[in-house]
Amino acid sequence: MTNKHLLALLTLSAFAAIAHADNDGSKLWFVNNTKANAKVVVKTKATSTTDIAVNELRDAWHGGQVTLERKSAKGLTRESFTVSQKGGNVTITSPSDAGLMYGAYHLLRLEQTLGKDAYRDTLFTETPEHNIRMLNHWDNLNGTVERGYAGRSIFWNKPVPDASAVKGKNLSTSDSQLSTLTLYARANASVGINGTVLNNVNASPKMLSDSVLTMVKQYADILRPYNIKVYLAVNFSSPAVLDGLKTSDPLDKDVQKWWAAKAKKIYSMIPDFGGFLVKANSEGQPGPMDFGRTHADGANMLAKALKPFGGIVMWRAFVYSPSDPDRAKQAYIEFKDLDGKFMDNVIIQIKNGPIDFQPREPYSPLFGAMPETQEMAELQITQEYLGHSNHICFLGTMWEEFLNDIKKYANYTNNLRGYKYRAIAGVANVGDDANFCGNTMAQSNWYAFGRLAWNSNLTSKEIAREWVAQEIGKDNKSARTLENILLMSRETVVDYMMPLGFHHIFAEGHHYGPQPWQNNPGQRADWQCVYYHRADAKGVGFDRTVKAGSGATAQYPASFGNMVENINTCPDKYLLWFHHADWNHKCQTGRTLWNEMCYRYQNGLNGARQMLRMWNSTEGNIDSRLFNDIQEKMHIQVRDAEWWKDACLNYFQTFSKQPISDTTEPPVHSLNEVKKIRLGISNYENPSAKLLNSKR
Repeated sequence: MTNKHLLALLTLSAFAAIAHADNDGSKLWFVNNTKANAKVVVKTKATSTTDIAVNELRDAWHGGQVTLERKSAKGLTRESFTVSQKGGNVTITSPSDAGLMYGAYHLLRLEQTLGKDAYRDTLFTETPEHNIRMLNHWDNLNGTVERGYAGRSIFWNKPVPDASAVKGKNLSTSDSQLSTLTLYARANASVGINGTVLNNVNASPKMLSDSVLTMVKQYADILRPYNIKVYLAVNFSSPAVLDGLKTSDPLDKDVQKWWAAKAKKIYSMIPDFGGFLVKANSEGQPGPMDFGRTHADGANMLAKALKPFGGIVMWRAFVYSPSDPDRAKQAYIEFKDLDGKFMDNVIIQIKNGPIDFQPREPYSPLFGAMPETQEMAELQITQEYLGHSNHICFLGTMWEEFLNDIKKYANYTNNLRGYKYRAIAGVANVGDDANFCGNTMAQSNWYAFGRLAWNSNLTSKEIAREWVAQEIGKDNKSARTLENILLMSRETVVDYMMPLGFHHIFAEGHHYGPQPWQNNPGQRADWQCVYYHRADAKGVGFDRTVKAGSGATAQYPASFGNMVENINTCPDKYLLWFHHADWNHKCQTGRTLWNEMCYRYQNGLNGARQMLRMWNSTEGNIDSRLFNDIQEKMHIQVRDAEWWKDACLNYFQTFSKQPISDTTEPPVHSLNEVKKIRLGISNYENPSAKLLNSKR
């Protein structure tokens, strides 16, 4: 084992020894691991990965002897593992060291959540549903994090040296950064995440410079024992910008040679490098269409360069050029006809919804629409549109809803089984704040993504219960209270922000507070909030029906498309996404649309208040630092929910001309008042917030 890995393991032991002291969130979901000194027997060659498994078990397993053994079996993948227990002693087998490590973490999770004797004399096998389970970091080389609400990058927090300074040398990594990266790797491994894209999809060409690649190699070396591959987001114009080629046209022979040489260079430094993530011809990013080529031309050129080394290309489908008046249709239009034209090491990475990580969206119609092309889901762990790190919002319920829909309507599970690369990505919420996520409760979303990436059949309730048990324990009233807070939180946020299918009525730029009136002259229509809600004297909502609207419903399978096409069968949660509904339209609750809006916004505010009361009931039973930090966040959330309710009801009332319903509190703030304050310009400038967590 290298000195770095030894230091990392010693650091982890130190963290475990002080698990109950001063809970600032830095211990993640390992906070309740207590010293055990268990006996572990290894019946295989020791490696840095088996060393991790052994040390974790010795430190935290309170049952009988654990035996680790490499063993292949029919039907098992490299990362599968089998756990058997008899007479209190446990055996973990797997075809690989990585599987043994995953088995060790799973065993410890079972002890934390069920108790060490809850599965005595049992035998079970775990195989991950996705073979690529990765985080996408939107981190920039200057240390900032786009849509990050937890401080600066844990990777790019020091200047990138000149090429001359690193030639033939290995850069030093400070002990503090090593400790942070080791904890990061440990957290990912514990929930089965096996890949990480180290930088922003709005990528700098400098990511492929020798200086940066030297740093990437170091990170790969640190993460490798935890079975985590590194990937890079790349800028399509890198050949021209970085090395002065006359073009970056994917069909140009010199450009193809440049990428082939670059891939060879990367793999000479990082033999297990994962591949490239590409955002092209989207939001001003360069791409193959700049040269009259297709997405398939661009993706295949990169795929050809990576294929000799086993690398993949993840090509994002997040595009919204003005090819159709309805932004929600554009990705489907741009990619559907390219089905079957991509190489077999290209995966089309699709956001869960057709717009952009909204509090609630129907699933993207691209899922299942390209049967001859490998697809992967992109979820957002960082809460760009869900209150940043100020609001408590457990996303397990959102992702469970999405995954269930694509299984039911898009046949996604069956499609996935036919893919060589079964992949899923989550846009990370990790930064250098002491608790990694800007809010200790937001760690539950990192955890939930990993667990669902491993097994999408887990329920959000099961995942919430797991996380809570590891955070504050399992057998107490406070644990059930925290679990219930998590499970109600996302629906609460939807209600006080954008219920009934409202979408993208956020303040421009920072996407935090409400600004449904936003309509800047001279800007493109789909950058304006009024484009999405289309309120007028008759009603509100975006008509996407075939009968009278944009026809977006036709992009879905009939089982879903026909349901949402008909206003009487469209679920209320998607009503204003697919229909311009009359203010007096009768919702499925029996209330008129206007009264349902009043009810929903009030219900969201009431829910935020209830979450705060529930949290307050745990005082004295929760670590005081954790309690105070989350209580302060919840106070912010309640105040923000009030702003959202008052802003939206005041504004939409100017169209409905109807009184606020009797079941709804009259707005405290006037429309003019809420228009003057741009709530939450950033997490650090939010007038109702303050930065609570120290940096590492």
